[in-house]
Order: sequence, then structure tokens, then C-alpha cells
Amino acid sequence: MSSKNYFFTSESVSEGHPDKLCDQVSDAILDAMLIGDPKSRVACECYATTGLIVVGGEITSETWVDLPPLVREVIRDIGYNHNELRFDADSIGVINLLESQSPDIAMGVDVNGAGDQGIMFGYAINETSSYLPATLEYAHKLVYRLADVRKFTTLMPYLRPDAKSQVTIEYTPEGKIARIDTIVISTQHAPEVDIPRIKEDCVKYIIADVIPKELIDDKTKIYVNPTGRFVIGGPHGDTGLTGRKIIVDTYGGKCQHGGGAFSGKDPTKVDRSAAYAARHLAKNIVAAGVATECTIQFSYAIGVPEPTSVWLDIKDKDKAYELGEFIKKEFDLSPRGIITSLDLLKPIFRRTSNYGHFGRDGFNWEKLDLLDKFKKFA
Repeated sequence: MSSKNYFFTSESVSEGHPDKLCDQVSDAILDAMLIGDPKSRVACECYATTGLIVVGGEITSETWVDLPPLVREVIRDIGYNHNELRFDADSIGVINLLESQSPDIAMGVDVNGAGDQGIMFGYAINETSSYLPATLEYAHKLVYRLADVRKFTTLMPYLRPDAKSQVTIEYTPEGKIARIDTIVISTQHAPEVDIPRIKEDCVKYIIADVIPKELIDDKTKIYVNPTGRFVIGGPHGDTGLTGRKIIVDTYGGKCQHGGGAFSGKDPTKVDRSAAYAARHLAKNIVAAGVATECTIQFSYAIGVPEPTSVWLDIKDKDKAYELGEFIKKEFDLSPRGIITSLDLLKPIFRRTSNYGHFGRDGFNWEKLDLLDKFKKFA
């Protein structure tokens, strides 16, 4: 073990970020399909740029969704609702390029196999009550607070939807939080406001509301809109694409990532459902006291129900092997088993598309309902 402190950083982005806007559109389409037909197969991508949304992908369903009004509703809810933003829910074009799912893929899913091959990771750590890394939890809370202030208060009337945050924490050699070293907030704003006011307000209304004051000292660096100006934002400032914020969506870089995005995919796609199952298990393992930190990997082959491998890291290799065998014996990790145990055919997915898929109440994969099983193992 090193004798020196170390630093770790995670970032988050707001619901108005172009990539996150696309995630929300994709998941809103998924939800609408599941409402009409819970057996819908959906792989829906979204691309956003100035004045335009393009929706593409593969959908097989017994229902039909009127796409343009749904897309406009999502964009309006985010806050892109007037021409000054140069991306307006009422004036954008919506292009629909959706096709039906390949029968070659459907053939494997129809026999309850995985919708594709791939690797998925779940993770938990005991340094926060959410069992997420503290860097990510604070980064999420900063942009969530920005959205709350923008939508529901008049404290910062110049705020606009696009924003990012970043938090760097200094850790002791033992892995304990020592202090917050750096906070970065970049928020879109109206042109008439100056940066000193934005920084003062961010410190007063955003950072002070989110970050415990005992973690900030006179050496903590705070950067607010460090380029000096952030007026042009959203899809007018940068293109957006579904699935480009996979580290923000998961664990802030604190563990490995299999590479598969979540949004726009129905739960037969193990990229999504197996990642949720892995988080559910990892969180309960840590909460049960089996480990202080846990990483789980699953792998799948297209058309095959059971995972091709289950791997765990809890810093005790012998115990990890035993725990992996226990999980394979006790839990149904087939796509159908995961869908059933986590009740994943309900229209819950648009809510997942902001501020991370993990560490938030209201989702079955966040429940601590497996503690007795893992305590018995321990």
C-alpha cells in the first residue's frame, strides 16, 4: 500500500446536456412501447443537432407511438422551450428512421436467450449511503441541484439546461475520504449575466447545498465556467447521441465498464438488464457486510440463457470464488430470470436516463432485499 494520499475524479452532466437529451428521448420511446406492449423489443438511438432530432434503430412491437409529439414533450420538459436557446421543442424537425428488429436476433431472444453477446459490470462501495463512489454521488447531486434551482426557484434566473460537474476527492492511503480537492461546474447561462455572479451563486446555492462543509478547506479549488462564457449550449452548441455517457450512467470510472450503453434498450438486452442485476447483487453484498467493495462481471452469448461467466472481486480471491459459485446456484441470471426478479417490463426507464442509473431510490435493483441470503453466506 502506498504511504501517500491519492486523488480520484468523477463527472456528471445535466439533463440538458445533448447526449443526455438523446438518452431521455430513447428511453421515453422505450417506455411508450412498453405501455402499449410489454413484450416490445426496442433498440432505439437518437441523434440531436441544431433544430433536428433523428431517431433510428430497431423496434418490434404490437403497439404504435406517435413519435414527434413524444419527442417534443421530452425536450420541453428538459427546458428547451424557447427560440433564444436555438433548440426549441416546438420548432425542431423530427426524423423517424426506425425499422423492425432483425429476425436473426429475434430467433435467439424468442427462446429466452440473451439479445446479444457482451460483458457487464456491477459495483458497490461502502463510502456513501447509496453505495456509490463519493466522487460520483457529489457530481450527480451538483447537476441535479442546478436543475432544481433552474426549474423550481428564482435564485438563479439566468440558468439554462446544459451543464456539467466534476468532483475530485483526496483519499488517505487507506482509502478514506480526506477532503475535496477540486469542484468544477460549467453551466449554460443567459448572455447578460457575468461570471463572478454565476460563481458566487453556484457556491452559495449549489455547492453549499450539496457538499458537506467539513470536506471543503482553504485549499479546495472551485472552477465555475472556467472558459469564461457558456451561452451557446445544448444541441446547438454540440451534437448529442444516445449512449455516449456510459461512465456517468454507471460508477464514475471507479470500476471497469463492459462498453454497452443502457438507454433505448429493452430488458432482453443484457447490456441493460444484466448490468442492473450485477449492481443489485454487488450492493447487497456490501450492505450485508460480506465486503467493503465489490465488483461483479457477467458475460453472455447471444441466444444463450445463462451467463458464460460470473466473476467477482472483493479483495479476497478464495472468498470471491466461493461467492461466485453461491450466486450461480442461488440466482437465476438468465434474461428472463432477471426481467422477472427486477420487474423490468414496466415503463420506468425514462427516469433512469438522468443522474445515473444507480444509487437512487425507486428502482428494484437498488433494493436491499437480499441481505439475509448474503449474511448467511458470510
